[in-house]
Amino acid sequence: MDVGEAFGRVLRDERKRAGLTQEQLALMCGYQRNYVSLLERGIHQPTLRTVFDLAAALDCDPVAMVAGAYSLFEKPAHNR
Repeated sequence: MDVGEAFGRVLRDERKRAGLTQEQLALMCGYQRNYVSLLERGIHQPTLRTVFDLAAALDCDPVAMVAGAYSLFEKPAHNR
């Protein structure tokens, strides 16, 4: 799994834990619903500002979101 997909999975899990739809989360952050969908599918990767905005809306720690993505991310063989 690449880094974008890993973060997308964490984002989706946190959004569902919070009981929000993609549209609700997007509205809370001032983003388009399509952008949240692209993030969750790993098509787009967030900026640091975006990670902070999403974490604030989801009432979770942005560091925990990144750490969760890192744990799912398949590191290249030369980094193992």
